[in-house]
Amino acid sequence: MLFEALGSALLGLVLAGAAIHRLSHRLPARSLVLATGVAGALFGAFLTHSALDAGGVLLTLIGAVVVSAASLSLLLRPGGRLRRSATA
Repeated sequence: MLFEALGSALLGLVLAGAAIHRLSHRLPARSLVLATGVAGALFGAFLTHSALDAGGVLLTLIGAVVVSAASLSLLLRPGGRLRRSATA
């Protein structure tokens, strides 16, 4: 369980770092992005581990990456200018 937690936290940190590198203009402060990536990965590992009842380390890490990516996607701001539709 300890290695799953450490591995998932590391994967969340790597995923957040990659998001900062590629999408820094659309994300808030770095510290928030890094904390969200790690927290999302830890929550995903906990959720997957609880659901699968220690079904495997690989599946737990996959669950951690999925929840971390979903958490990071909630931080994204729109890329360009928002257009108003003609009907509005």
